[in-house]
Formats: sequence, C-alpha cells, structure tokens
Amino acid sequence: MEIRNDWTREEITEIYNMPIMELIYKAATVHREYNDPSEVQVCTLLSVKTGGCPEDCAYCPQAARYHTDVKVHKLMEVGEVLEAANNAKINGSTRFCMGAAWREVRDNKDFDKVLEMVKGVNSMGMEVCCTLGMLSEEQANKLKDAGLYAYNHNLDTSDEFYEEIISTRTYDDRLDTLGNVRKANISVCSGGIIGMGEDHKDRVGMIHTLATMTEHPESVPVNALVPVEGTPLEEQPRVSVWEMLRMIATARITMPKAMVRLSAGRVRMNTEEQALCFMAGANSIFAGDKLLTTPNPEVNEDKELFQTLNLKPRESFKGAAAVKFEQIPQH
Repeated sequence: MEIRNDWTREEITEIYNMPIMELIYKAATVHREYNDPSEVQVCTLLSVKTGGCPEDCAYCPQAARYHTDVKVHKLMEVGEVLEAANNAKINGSTRFCMGAAWREVRDNKDFDKVLEMVKGVNSMGMEVCCTLGMLSEEQANKLKDAGLYAYNHNLDTSDEFYEEIISTRTYDDRLDTLGNVRKANISVCSGGIIGMGEDHKDRVGMIHTLATMTEHPESVPVNALVPVEGTPLEEQPRVSVWEMLRMIATARITMPKAMVRLSAGRVRMNTEEQALCFMAGANSIFAGDKLLTTPNPEVNEDKELFQTLNLKPRESFKGAAAVKFEQIPQH
C-alpha cells in the first residue's frame, strides 16, 4: 500500500465504517507492511508545570476557570525533571514528554529552564518531547537547538466541532503551531480525543486533517476522554473499545508509518481490549501512573501486559528518525 496525502473525507469515512473485524484485519495488514508488530514504544509523560491555565478546553482539569482537584504547581526544577526522566528510562521508556499547562510559550526564565530540561533529557539518549501550548517559529528553533526531538500539539477534534470544546484559540492557531514545529525539523506528534460529544464525521474530519498534511505526523495519539469532575464534560459517557479501535485502525490505514499512540483512557481497558488495539495498529503507549493529571496503568501492569502479548519495547530514534537525531547539535 502506498503512502498517500490526498485522502478524501469520503474514502476515510468508508474505511472508518467498515465491518469491525474487516477493518482490524486491513489495519493489521498495513501495520505489518510498515512496522514491526511485536514492537511498542513506551513513553513517559510528566507534567512539569501543572494547572492554572487560562484556556477553556472543556475536557481539561488544568483550566483555571474549572473547580477540579488539580493542585496548581509552578514549573519544576531542572534536577527533579532529569531524575524523573532517568527513572522512566530505567523502567523501559525510550521517549520522555514534558507537559506544561501554558496557553503559549513565552520567552522568559521558565522557557530557558525548559530548554535546560530538553538538553538534559536529550543527553540521556532518550527521544525528548514537549507539549507547551502554542509556539512561534523562533521558539521552535530554540527547542530544536536544545535537542528537542518531538513536539506534541493535538488538534483534539475536527475543525467543525472545535469551537464547541475551546473558545480561547482557533483551529488555525493549532495548525500554525504544527507548521512552526515542522519548519524547525522537529518530529510532529498530533492527534485528538474521542468521547467529547462529537459525531463520527468529526472523528473522520480530524483524521482527514492529519492524513492530508504534506507530511503525516510521525506520531498520532488517540485519546479516549477521561471525564473529570468540575469540567464541562464531566457527565460524558465512556467511549467503547470498538470506537477506539475504529480510530486506531483508520489512523493506521491512512498514515501507515506514524506511531499510533494508545493514550488516555487506557487505564479503563483490560488486557484483551489493549491487545485488540495493538492488533489494529497501535504501537505506542504512555507508561507511568499518571498522564499529566489523569490516571494511567502502573509500570508493573504494563510489564505484565508486554510479557503476556510477547511485545518488546521499541528502541529510541529507530529507523529514519535516527538520521534526524544525528543532525541535532549535542551540547
């Protein structure tokens, strides 16, 4: 199967709506063509600055305007973050992602601190990723020079449904940030969340936006909403595993080389459900007991999961990405 960037919404809708067993089979076939199905990348996500965000993302407990149990924490110290990264590496993670609850990156001491964190994690030989909100081209270049490997900035949903979820920035703002990341030659990580009250056509719309980019994102996280008390989406029903499978399989078929990340919502899945997700083309998970502020399976559970399913952790900077890594100036 060739890699395409000219998918139509109709084609993606047809894939998304295939009979589920047929869809999983097709996705598994594409997955095997481009990836080693026995490999899953283990990533760790750390909230380096928590809560107090001025945005109004309806799903997020870190928005200052919602009354949730999230405790506001200022930016962590560089040493604490590097210690956490080292522990993650010992536990088998090959990618370390740092998240800060900011609307956008500002050029100040906090950003300088984040650049130090990036340098430190990069020197450990891990893929270092950040998610810090909106970024200018100049800031993206600074992160690249510090050794940043990937930047996460999710589209969340379709362009049409976006304003139902967020009013404090536009869909184009998100796309501009992804453009700045791409221009800086940083690996792009962008996906979304299902279960926020969107329609199936919104899920197709989000995949269409990602799959028709000039270059597909190297990484596509698929999140199931974890409703948090105090947020506008606290009453949303749980997304079924079949809906997650449709998203994962459709992402895998339309973006064959991307790492499709089984992200938030995994804590509610049993081994069998996760196995189906890996079969449908998911080849990355987040490990550790928390995803920013929502629960995640513990490290030992994941080790057991890997043993049961005969999966092995994917090494850092695998394949073509290794070439990009060598271009990063080592400080």
